[in-house]
Order: sequence, then C-alpha cells, then structure tokens
Amino acid sequence: MVARPARPAGALRVASLDGSAGPDLPVIDRRGPAVLAVLGAAVLWGTVGAAQELGAPSAAPASVAAVRTLAGGLLLALTMVALRQGPRLLHVVRVAPVPVLGAAAAITVFQVGYLTGIREVGVALGTLVAIGSAPAAAGALAALGGRRPSRRWMIATTATVAGTAVLLLAGEDVGTGAGSAVLGVLAALAAGAAYGTYTTVSKRILERGADGPAAMAVIFVVAGLLLVPALVVTDTGWLAEPAGFAAAAWITVAATVVAYTLFARGLRALDAPSVTTLTLAEPLTATVLAVAVVGERPTPLGAVGAGLLLAGLVAIGGRPAAPRVGSAVTDRH
Repeated sequence: MVARPARPAGALRVASLDGSAGPDLPVIDRRGPAVLAVLGAAVLWGTVGAAQELGAPSAAPASVAAVRTLAGGLLLALTMVALRQGPRLLHVVRVAPVPVLGAAAAITVFQVGYLTGIREVGVALGTLVAIGSAPAAAGALAALGGRRPSRRWMIATTATVAGTAVLLLAGEDVGTGAGSAVLGVLAALAAGAAYGTYTTVSKRILERGADGPAAMAVIFVVAGLLLVPALVVTDTGWLAEPAGFAAAAWITVAATVVAYTLFARGLRALDAPSVTTLTLAEPLTATVLAVAVVGERPTPLGAVGAGLLLAGLVAIGGRPAAPRVGSAVTDRH
C-alpha cells in the first residue's frame, strides 16, 4: 500500500460555510498581514448598517442596496480592467452564464433583506440574524445535495434556530429599529438563506475555472442591474443630501470595494475556520456602533437571541477535527 504524502509545510485546507473541508492549497508564510486584512474587511462590513441608519435614515433599503451593489460591482470591475485583468471578467460570463444569474439573484435578495432587516429590527440584531443564519442555510443546501453535515454545523445550526426562535416568539419586544421587529427578523432570515444559496452557486462558478474576484465583480454588476428598478420606483433624493451621499460613498467604496479587496488577499494565507472566526468582527462592530453611535438599547430577550446567534457563529468558526472533502468559498457579502 502506498502511503499518502503528508501535507506540505505552509499549506492550508479551505472549508465552506457548511463545515466541509477542501483541498490543500499553498499559502503565504505571513499570516499577520492576512489576519489584519480579513479583520479590516470584517470591520468595514460591520459599518454598513450604521452608515445606512445615520446617513440615509429615510432612504428605502432597496434603494441603498441598489446603489451599493451596482456602484460597488462597477468599481470592482473597473479595478480589474485597470489591472489588465479584464479578460477574466469575460471568461466568467462565458463559462458560467446561468450560475452567474443564479448567484446575482441570490445576492440581490441578500442585499435587500439584509438592509431591510437592519432598518426594521435594528443594526445589531439585523446583522446578527442575517450573518448567523447564512451558515445554516449553506449547510442545509449541501445536505440536500447529498453531503453529510458536520457535527459543528449541527451545533451551530441548533444555536441559530434557537436564537431566531427567541426573537420571533418575543415579537415586537426585541426590536430596536424603526419598524416591525418580526418583519425585520424575517427579512434578515431571507438574507441569510439567500447568502447561503449564493455561496453554493458561486462554488459551481469557481469549479468551471472562473477567477474568484472576477466572478464576484460580474455577479455584483448583474445583481446591481437587477436592482435598477428599485432606483426607479423609490425616492433617490437622499443621494443629493450630503449625509446620504457620504453614506453611499462609504458603503460603496469602503464597505464593498476596499473590504472585498482586503478579504480576497487574506483568504490566500488563512484557512476557512480562521477566516470565519475573524469575520465575527463584523457583528461585533455592528453591535458596538449600534449601541455607541446609533443609540440602540437591546432588550433582555433581544440579548438572549443575539447571544445564541453569536454562539452559532463561534461554533461554525471552530476547526473541524476530521475535515472532509469540499470546495472553497472565496466571497463574502
């Protein structure tokens, strides 16, 4: 019997949101900058909700989602063209036109649900529900595809379901946003399910030989085009106001283009459990900003539900003892 070669020093194993592990990949022998890059991306993502609520409190969440997605996608694509990587964008469209449409539809639902959840239930809880439910959705889709969920995924999903149940059963007693808490939780759950779908479909795009950053840029552009009707039917006057324009610029440039660029760089040198753990900085940032800047005050039941959701995120970020074969996930929201 031929012995299996040991994993080379300095290699990583990439895992997906459903807890499965992938092939060994070479990594850069400098984890410090990679950690800072992923941490920076997560912190920037965590500012989206506060930016919307402070800079554009009267804007329809669908309008904010349309601006972020379309403008962010175009800037990402233009950046690749400026770096003479334009052919990679065309390659994505050629090799995976149908999966690109599916991923774009999913990211469209995610953006609208995510920002609607934040508006309705509050920045802290909206962010936690959307992010906390995404791994559960991704794992459920993987199970439907015939892949057995890992133990840590089941633990994380149990905590997520319990936390969401607390929030829904408590009803309006948990909301700190401007609208219906139940509507906000449901919208954020839809966002999490959509993101789980997006990660599943995006794997198929990568499996067809597409470049990760190029695929992300194309998907965002298409999703932005799908959201153009939202710009037509909603009031976009908030963009003409200084605070609204500043919020749009921040969400588009800092929380989308810069954040995704940092995240892509960090992925090259870190394994997925490490990345998932580091991205816990996103809900932490959102919570700190919600309390310290936006002025939210979570209720006791809201704190219990949020704690269970956070526990689920911590569980999914744990390193599996016996990883199984899977695919890499290279994108975030």
